[in-house]
Amino acid sequence: MTDQRTLAASSIVLEDPPLDFEPLPRAARQLVVFDFDWSLADQDTDRWVHEVLSPRLRIEFCRLKPQMQFTDMCAHLLAELHKEGHSRADLEGALRRMPVHPGMVRGVRELQRKHPGTEFFLLSNSNEVYIGTILPSVGLTEPPLFTEIVTNPAHWDGELLRLSRRIAPDAAEQHTCKVGCSANMCKGDELDAFRKRHESYDRIIYVGDGGNDYCPILRLGPNDVAFVRRNRGLAKRIADEGGVQCTVRYWTGAWEAEQLLGLLA
Repeated sequence: MTDQRTLAASSIVLEDPPLDFEPLPRAARQLVVFDFDWSLADQDTDRWVHEVLSPRLRIEFCRLKPQMQFTDMCAHLLAELHKEGHSRADLEGALRRMPVHPGMVRGVRELQRKHPGTEFFLLSNSNEVYIGTILPSVGLTEPPLFTEIVTNPAHWDGELLRLSRRIAPDAAEQHTCKVGCSANMCKGDELDAFRKRHESYDRIIYVGDGGNDYCPILRLGPNDVAFVRRNRGLAKRIADEGGVQCTVRYWTGAWEAEQLLGLLA
C-alpha cells in the first residue's frame, strides 16, 4: 500500500499517481470550503498577472517576498504594474486567461446539482477583484456557487488596482494565530467565524494546497475531510507537523479532484 502522505509531500509530480478514491460516507448537510489559488484555480493569481504582463515584476516578486508582508508586497507590485502603463483592461484580460480546469468546474457544479444539502464557501488570500473577474469568466457565478467569499479587499482607482489586507495593520484587533497564518488573515479564524454565521453541518470538506491552509485544517474534526493537493505546502506541513484529526485525501490534477468531489454527492 502506497503511503499517500509521504507521496504527497515529497515525491516528484506523477502523471499517473496512485489514486485515492476510497468511498466516503454520505452527509445530509455539508460545507465545501475552497481555497482559490492552486486549488479551485490551476494557477496563483498574484503571480500570474505578472507572469503574463511583466516578467520583470515577476522576478521582483521573488526578490521581495522574503522581505515584505505578502499582501503589502502584492499591493506594491500592482502599483508598479500601473507605472509600467498596464491598464485595467490588460489586468482583467490576463485574469480571464488564467486556467481554471474544466474538471474542477464540472466537479463543483455536479456536486451542487446532485446534493442540495451542500454549501460552498470560498476562503482565499487572493483578492476581491481577481476572484470577481475570474469566477464569471468560467461560469461559476450564474447560478451562484458560493454562499460567501472571504478574501482581501481590492478596488479600482481609475486604472490602478488598489489592494489591502483583510485585517488592516492599524486595526484595533489583530488575529493571534500561532500556527503561521499571515498577518492579513487567519484562515482558521475565518472558517470558525463562517461556521458561527451559519447553521451546523454534518461534515466540512476543505480543498486546499498551501501552507496557510494548515490552520483551518487543524480546526476540522474526525467527521470532516481535507482534499489536499500533492507536492505543495499543505501536504508538506501535514507530513512534517501532523496534528490533523480529519480524513485526508490527496490529489494532483483537477481530474482527480473531480472524482473526490463526486464521492460527496
